[in-house]
Amino acid sequence: MSMSIEVSFSKSVKVSGGLVVALGTLAEPISAVARSVDASGQLDKAAKVSDFTGKSFSTLDLLAPAAAAVDRIAILGAGEPEKMTAHEWMRAGGKIFTLIRKADKVTVLLGEADALSADAAADMALGLLMRAYSFDLYKTKKGDDDDKESRKVKVIFQHADASACKKAFVSRQAVAEGVILARNLVNEPANVLGPVEFAARAKALEALGMEVEILTEKEMKKLKMEALLGVSLGSIRPPRLAIMRWQGGKPKDKPIAFVGKGVVFDTGGISIKPAGGMEDMKGDMGGAAAVTGLMHTLAARKAKVNAIGIIGLVENMPDGAAQRPGDIVRSMSGQTIEIINTDAEGRLVLCDALTYCQEKFKPAVMINLATLTGAVMVALGQHHAGLFSNDDDLSVALSKAGEATQERVWRLPLDPAYDKMIDSKFADMKNTGGRYAGSITAAQFLKRFVGETPWAHLDIAGTAMGSPSSDINQSWASGFGVRLLDELVRANYEA
Repeated sequence: MSMSIEVSFSKSVKVSGGLVVALGTLAEPISAVARSVDASGQLDKAAKVSDFTGKSFSTLDLLAPAAAAVDRIAILGAGEPEKMTAHEWMRAGGKIFTLIRKADKVTVLLGEADALSADAAADMALGLLMRAYSFDLYKTKKGDDDDKESRKVKVIFQHADASACKKAFVSRQAVAEGVILARNLVNEPANVLGPVEFAARAKALEALGMEVEILTEKEMKKLKMEALLGVSLGSIRPPRLAIMRWQGGKPKDKPIAFVGKGVVFDTGGISIKPAGGMEDMKGDMGGAAAVTGLMHTLAARKAKVNAIGIIGLVENMPDGAAQRPGDIVRSMSGQTIEIINTDAEGRLVLCDALTYCQEKFKPAVMINLATLTGAVMVALGQHHAGLFSNDDDLSVALSKAGEATQERVWRLPLDPAYDKMIDSKFADMKNTGGRYAGSITAAQFLKRFVGETPWAHLDIAGTAMGSPSSDINQSWASGFGVRLLDELVRANYEA
C-alpha cells in the first residue's frame, strides 16, 4: 500500500490521537516536551529497561497509557543536536517515517526555536518525504493488511517558529519533488517509458515555467547527429532530444548546463548483453532522469540561475537495421567514430548532446551524468559516483556538494596516455578502449567533445539504481544526482 504524506508546520498543536514523536538527546533522553504528553512516568521506565540513551537515530516506541490523549508515543534519538548536519536531520526524518505504521496522524514535537533550527526541521520533513517514497504503480494484489487505496497521513511538525520552517521547507519540497520524479522515471518499465514518452515527461515541466523544446529524428538528422542516431537504428521507437531551459538568472548570464544519457533500454545492441540481469537496463536512463528531476527542482524553487538541461533519449536494440561493430559514424562535431562495441552506446548519445549544448548555448559550465560503465562499479562500488573533469575548481565544488548531500563523488584521472587506447586505425577514435580503465577511456572519449568549456562527467552506474538502502531511500531507483547538483547550483552559481 502506498502512503501519501501531508506535511505541515504549526507553532502550537493540541495533541490528540495518533502518534506523537519527540526528540531525545544524550543530555536529556526523555525531554520535558515528551513528559508533557505522558506524565505517568512510563517513558522514563521504558528508557531505563531498553537502555535508550538518546543516541542518534535510535528509537523508543510504546503504546500510550490509557489516560493519555494519544495512541502511541515515540522518542527519536538526536544525540548531540548541535553537531548534526543537514543530511543527518534528513536521516532523522526518515526514521520518523518508520515509526508511523498504522497511524493516520503524526505530531512531531520540536519545542522552542532555540532548541532546533527551522532549517533542521525542514530537513527532517524532506527526509520523511524521501523515505516515504515507494513505487507500486503496477501492483494489483496487496498484502492482507493493505488497503486498496493510498492512505493519507498528516504529519505536523510543531516548532516555535513555524513560519520560518514553512519558508525553509519550500525549497526542500522542490528537492523532494525532483528526486521523486527522477526515481519514478528510472523505476518505470521500458515498455511504458520509451524515448517519446520520456520526452513528454520533460515537456510537462513547462507547467513550472520551463521552456522545453523536443527535437525529433528529422531535426537531429539535419544537425548531423549520426552518433546519437546510430544507437537508435535497431529500435522501432524513434529517438528524441529534449532541451529544458530555466531562465532564473540575469538575461546576460551564461547558463549552467546539465546533459544526461537517456537510453531507455539497453540490450547492448548487436554486441548483446548476457540475459542475466538485463531487466535492470530499463534504468540506463538514470542520467537523463537526474537531469529532468534537477530541472524540476530548480524551476519549482525558482532558482536564481540560468540552467540548461539536455537529455538524449534512445533505445538500443538489435535488429537488421542496427549498427554493427566496425561501422564508422560521423558525430555532430565532425569527428568520426569507429564502433567497436555497440554496448558502448551511452558515450555516442552524449557526444552529440554535448556538442549541441556547447554550440547552441555556450554554457559557463557543462556537467553530464550517465550510467556509463560497469568499470566504475569495479573501482568505486555503489557508494561514490565517478567524477572526471578538465577543471579543478569544478571538481572541488562537486566534491563539496557531494559531502554536503552525501551523494558523494570520487575524482578519477584524465590523462593523454589513455587517449592512445581509443585511437582508431580507420577513424578519429574508437568508441571503446577495451577492458582496462574502462571508465577512464569512456571519459577520455567524452572529453574530445567539450573543448575548453569547464566540464565534468559523472559516471553514476553504481549509484543511480540498485544502490544500498538508506534511511532516506528504500527504492531500487535512488534519484542520485538531483540533490548533489541542486546543492552545487545553490552554493556556487545562484545570483
